[in-house]
Amino acid sequence: MEPVKKMASENEESEPRTSYRWVWWVIIIIVAAVLVFWVTNGFAFTSALGNGYQAVFLTNDQVYFGKLAKVDSQYPVLRDVYYLQVTQTLQPRNANAPATNINLVKLGGELHGPEDAMVLNRDHIIFYEDLKVDSQVVKAIEDYKTKQ
Repeated sequence: MEPVKKMASENEESEPRTSYRWVWWVIIIIVAAVLVFWVTNGFAFTSALGNGYQAVFLTNDQVYFGKLAKVDSQYPVLRDVYYLQVTQTLQPRNANAPATNINLVKLGGELHGPEDAMVLNRDHIIFYEDLKVDSQVVKAIEDYKTKQ
């Protein structure tokens, strides 16, 4: 005689599947929410929105240094702005003196008196880089701030 196999009814088979179906919906909703959050805000968190400085390279060959915000916008904002000013001495008095001087200039002292923020068009940003804390530019910025 063969052992009798217990046959499950259709209700018994479908009951465990439907009882855990809500768990799958919760997982799907959480994953979708994370994806939506990452798409709308994730770029800002993975980009240059830390406390450090960034170098922003523009299509007009200008490079500005500062703290970049609103990176995911069409018009990112650069605050605490600095740029390099290169001057050449045509006839140096001392042959050992450098013929080229590079100075870090704080935005705001120009003739037209701009605010210390730049609204950039994202289409004109080639790329930007996070600056290391020990970079020469960051050290120059910190030196400038301590002297003020």
